[in-house]
Order: sequence, then structure tokens, then C-alpha cells
Amino acid sequence: MSAHDPDAPDTGEQSEVDTAPPSRQYPSRREIHGHERRTNTRGIPVVTGAIRALTGSTPTVGTGPASNDAAPAEGAPTASPADAPDPRPTTGTTPTAHPGTGPTPGALESAPVPVAAGGTATATAERPPARDDDGSHDSPSDTAPDEGVGTERSLLVRLLGERRLALGATWQARTLGWVGAAVVTLIAAVARLWELGRPGSLVFDETYYVKDAYTLGSTGAERQWPEDPNPAFEAGDVDTYLDQAAYVVHPPVGKWMMWLGMEAGGGATNPFAWRLASAVVGILAVLLLVRIARRLFASTTMGLVAGFLLAIDGQAIVHSRTALLDQFLMFWVLVAFGCLLLDREWARRRLATRVAAVLDAGGTVDKYGPRLGMRWWRLAAGVSLGLACGVKWSALWFVAAFGLLTVLWDVTARRRAGIGRWFEDAVLADGVPAFLQIVPVALLTYVASWWRWIAGSEGYYRDWASQNPEQAVSWLPDWLASLWHYHQQVYQFHTGLEAEHAYAAGPLGWMVQWRPTSFFWERLDAGDGACPADTEGGCAVAVTALGNPLLWYLAAIALVVTVLLGIWLRDWRALAVVSGTAAGWLPWFLYTDRTIFTFYTIAFTPFVIMTLVYPMVVALERTRWRQGKGGTAAVIAVVVVLVALVSAAFYPFWSAMAVPYDYWREVIRFQNWI
Repeated sequence: MSAHDPDAPDTGEQSEVDTAPPSRQYPSRREIHGHERRTNTRGIPVVTGAIRALTGSTPTVGTGPASNDAAPAEGAPTASPADAPDPRPTTGTTPTAHPGTGPTPGALESAPVPVAAGGTATATAERPPARDDDGSHDSPSDTAPDEGVGTERSLLVRLLGERRLALGATWQARTLGWVGAAVVTLIAAVARLWELGRPGSLVFDETYYVKDAYTLGSTGAERQWPEDPNPAFEAGDVDTYLDQAAYVVHPPVGKWMMWLGMEAGGGATNPFAWRLASAVVGILAVLLLVRIARRLFASTTMGLVAGFLLAIDGQAIVHSRTALLDQFLMFWVLVAFGCLLLDREWARRRLATRVAAVLDAGGTVDKYGPRLGMRWWRLAAGVSLGLACGVKWSALWFVAAFGLLTVLWDVTARRRAGIGRWFEDAVLADGVPAFLQIVPVALLTYVASWWRWIAGSEGYYRDWASQNPEQAVSWLPDWLASLWHYHQQVYQFHTGLEAEHAYAAGPLGWMVQWRPTSFFWERLDAGDGACPADTEGGCAVAVTALGNPLLWYLAAIALVVTVLLGIWLRDWRALAVVSGTAAGWLPWFLYTDRTIFTFYTIAFTPFVIMTLVYPMVVALERTRWRQGKGGTAAVIAVVVVLVALVSAAFYPFWSAMAVPYDYWREVIRFQNWI
């Protein structure tokens, strides 16, 4: 029989640990809010305090489990998460720490390092009580391993937290996680695939990307088209393009993915095929978010909530039903974040194993800790970020944000593992490899995405260097000099784009979807097309890139709450979700003079949803041992139901359904939405 996990939020999910709950003394309100919870930081250098404020985790007090993770239950089993290969390294020869030269101020404040000796652990350094992975201060009894608990196990609890270690430990929990994910993914598939070919015409920027994707895949380069080619293209005559390369201002990855969808969906003559790749990517993004949020929050239920909210959000649905590039940008950014989250866990497991091996062998880490070797998940993140840049250049901001994020995670991991010179060690042993595994890898991946342009001779500007040798960089190969010139021209285009557009919208209103983008709108007379003959006033058919208004209004509030909670609780999860939102949103304030649109928010919509879910997770954790925990879960359930009802009301305007014109006027309440 599966017992209740004492460290899991009471959200209705199945217990994930087959062990009896430990006997605990829980903190009083005075203990929770009193001075006891504060950590003495006197003497810590300014840079150390800044890193702790940004990347440290949630403070809890005393021995209480008010945070996400707490002290391990006696005999609680551990298992690797079900949704990824076991990230724990196999052990071979005993690793040792790389050499150092002497103590630093950081070494005097390093975490207590457990040393196994006959089953009893002692500490080799002193510092204030550490915090568990999700932010709880360790109780005095947690600063060293319990009797009979191995060094590696104690380090794992310190670095990852008991609840995260136990996530998916039983087959029932794993089954629940995957069955729930399948149900949420099925909901997303229905919302995205049903009548995907409607409308049967090219909408908004599909007029560029669909035709570019078709000619790129069929001829090897984007081609120019005769004047007004859309009617013929929509009628099935898709080969009216000219034998001249087109000047395009976005890299080819997203268009290659569109072309693959066309090939799989029956060819460019089918509107369903135009959008198939977008729909598949949107469905996969929902599945990814379920598993990513589950791992991030160490809660199967809250992972399902996050995935469900993405499944029913308007921006996500519209972009899944429209062949635009931003959908593919969102997908590869989300993949990269998931890879870094897996890398975080893998690295901490390996760090625990290798530090424990050093200590158990009688060694010390009071100066430097062990190196972790090749980190394949972080390398995969670099490839994913390169593919994201190969869709749109705005992914560069995610490269910067995620690169800093993964290094900060490493800094805090080495500090918690008790490594003396933890900051210096993290910069040298983790920071430099992180840069090499992300930035150059992303760059090489991006350049490789232009392979067809490089290998052929049809692409725009492909022969520029050979035709203009006096202007080309002489020591570069012709193809690279031509590609560099092409990128210079594209950069000038993007920074100088100031054309007026009826739906242009500054970034200030994006978080509340103040000025959504209308992709398609048509009014039908009664009896015309899909409009029933008895419909008074005719029908409206719309595709409006408008996120679920209730979800986005709440997310705008949650963003402020998440920032405040992250600072107050020093919770790494808050920094993680805010980093994605910030990377996708804040840079656009630098380009307010440029023509930009609210639908760009799809690139960071998954992070907006995780930002909304994060305060829910904290509320569940903080009320877990109080009488109000049932009320907290009920409030969350009510919010999710209300968001779902709003999505049901707006779904016709996300999917080009013909609805009575009066209904459209009733739901689209604000003039700025039209």
C-alpha cells in the first residue's frame, strides 16, 4: 500500500513514496515568521550575497516542512524520474577533488560536509544551516547525516530534496503521471487538429512563410512569386513561383519544419498540411510542459495543471493552427529549458556521488570539488538553442538567460555540497564548460541550419563574395563571407522596420494581451458557407491571436507575486520561470520604435503559465500542515475551471468557427481587441 508522502503538496495526486510518514514536530506561526528563519550573512562578500539572493532556495524555519522539501523520511526509497533516463552516474574508480592552493573567505562559510566513518557522519566545515533544494532551511539535525544514512544519500537530500528524489518512485505514481499527461495531450490535440484546414486561405503572415517553406523544400531556396499569387496557390496551383531567389529575413529552421509537415500532410495544395507542423509542435509542447513543470515543482498534479493551461490557452491554440515561425521558436526554447532542468538534476546527482566518494575515502573538499565530466543534457540544450536561433534571432536572449541560469545553479550546488572555494570552483569547473557547451554549440548548430544555402548556389546573396571580392573579407571562405553579408543586411532590415500596421503593439501591454493581432476576420450572410440560414444578423469568422484573457490577467499579477516570493523565499524555481518570461519579453522594450506585435508572446507563453502556477505551488506547500490546505486546493481548482470556461467561450475566435455575429460582438468586448 502506498503511504502519503509527507513532503508532497496535498493536491490530490497519488502518493509517490511507499513508506510510512515520519514523526515530526511542525513549526509554530512564530517560528515561521520570527527571526529564527533569518540566516546570518555577515562577512559574506557582496557577490556571494547577490548569488544567494538570486539562486538560493526557499527559507524555512527550524525543523518544519513548510517548504517544498524537507528532511528525508527514514528508509524512504529513491528513484530517478520516470520521464528521463536515470541521470545518476555509474561509479567506477574513486574520484578525487582537483587541487587547490589555500582557503578563501568562502571556504569558511561552506556547507557542512558529511564524512562517513563507520556509519557516523561528522562535519569538516562550519556555516549557517543550509537550505534544502526547494528552499527550506535544514534543521540542526539536518546539517549532518542521520545515523546510518550514507554520505551520498545525505548530499542528495541536500542538493535535490527528499520530495524530488522520491518523485515517481512507485509504478502507481509513474502510471498516474503518464496517464495524466496523455489525457492533457489528447485535449491539446483535439483543440489543435479539429478542422485544422479552416480557413482554407492563407491568413496573416502565412502568405510569406507557407510559400517560402514550399519553395525551400522543393527547390532548395525561397523563390519570388508573381503579383497576387495567393488565389492560385490556395486553389492548388502551387508552382507559379519565379526562377529568382527571394530575399527573406528569417533563418530556415522553422520553414524546413513547415515543409516536413506539408510532405506528411499531403502536399502544399492542402491547407491542413500548411499547418500540420505547427499543430504537432504545439501538441508536443503541451506534453513537454507537463513533464517539465512536474520536475520543476516536484508535483505530478501541478505539472498536469501547467500542461492543461497551455493546452487551452488562446495564443497556444492560434499558433498551433497557423503556419507562423514563432510557434517553432517557442518549441525549441522549451526543449532547451527542459534539457537544462534535466542537466541540473543529473549534475547534482553526480556531484553528490563524487563528493561522497572523496569524503568516504578520507579526502576533503575544503578547497575544491570534483569535476563532473561531459554533460550531455547541457550540450543538447546548446543544440536546441541553436535551432531556436535558426527560427528567429530573438532566441539569442534565451541563450544568454539560460546560460547564466545553468551556471548559477552550479554555483549553489557546489556551495551546498560543502566545497570550500565553491564560487571559484563553480566558475572554473562548471562555468567555462557551460559556455563551451552552449554558446559555440548553438552557433555551430545555427550555421549548420543554413546547410542548403551553403551547399547550393540558388540562395539569395549566395554568390555575393565572389561577385564583390573587393568588399568581402579576404580571409573568409566565399560562402561564409556571403553569409555574413546576408546577415548584415537582415540585421539592418530588422532594426529599421518602422512600417505602420493596424495591429502593431508595444510590449508594455503584452502581458495583459491589450492589443491582440487579428489574423483573419470575415462576415458571412445567413446561409452563406458555414453560416446557418436562420442566423439573424449573419455570422462572423475570426482567427484572433488573443491569449485567454483571465489566464493572462492572472499571470500578470502572478509575475509580480513570483518575483516577490522568489526574493523573499530565495527560491530557485521562481528564478527559473521568470528567466524565460524575461528573456522573451523584456528585450522588446529596446525596440519600441520597431513594428512589433502581441503575438510574439507565444515564444514565452509556457513560462508565463509556469509563472502563474508557481504561486499556486507555494500556497499548497505553505498550507500543507494547516487547516486551510483543502481551501487552497479548492481555490486552485476554481481558477482552473474558470480559465477553462473562458477558453470555451473564446475558442470559436481561435479556430475560425462561424458563429452568430451578435455572439462575436458580445464576447469580443473591447474595442482594442477588434
